[in-house]
Amino acid sequence: MKKKLTYDEATIRLEEIVKKLEDEKTPIEESLSLFKEGIELTEYCTNKLRDIEKEITVIQEGLKEE
Repeated sequence: MKKKLTYDEATIRLEEIVKKLEDEKTPIEESLSLFKEGIELTEYCTNKLRDIEKEITVIQEGLKEE
């Protein structure tokens, strides 16, 4: 991934990639490149969600202590 994307930007890009991969006219070389980018974006989104989940847990724990 070249630039830092927001989670929303990453999911939008993933949707674009899926559409291109579903298009039979997309050349195989481009499909491979898109597939690799899709894997990177999926990992990014998974990690971002995990980080958000951790942050929510910390907030909830803080509220319980109050």
